Amino acid sequence: MKILLPVDGTELSLHETRFALRLVQEGLQASFVLANVQEPASFYEIVTADDPQLIENAALEAAEDLMAPSASMLRDAGVSYETAVISGDPAPAMLELIEIHGCDMVIMGSRALGLIRRALEGGSTSERLVQDSPVPVLLVKPPVPVEEAE
Repeated sequence: MKILLPVDGTELSLHETRFALRLVQEGLQASFVLANVQEPASFYEIVTADDPQLIENAALEAAEDLMAPSASMLRDAGVSYETAVISGDPAPAMLELIEIHGCDMVIMGSRALGLIRRALEGGSTSERLVQDSPVPVLLVKPPVPVEEAE
């Protein structure tokens, strides 16, 4: 089974990586596509850049830095993975990655957006992906902060 694992370098994405590794440790036969979606270059950046390749290289370096902690966890666990970097709106970009890499499932974090932000953005990325994905999407809830757990 090939699983898309979108990460952004946050503690939540490390939490979802740990969850994915737990599934493998419990017997799930899986490889992963560790993915990061970068914002596209702004019009200003495109117009003022001496070399458009510099913008692309900067986005790639940023994505690699953001994926590094999760990649390290997968590598240390001996789990097979590949990386993918794409730019654009996150939900459509992930749909594209599902198709390109032939993923069978997505494991991603879910964070609560406020009502105003949800209305402005047309729903959270995870909500949009759940609605539009051709494959199952497993949402990993954020860990409960220690203060709340007590």
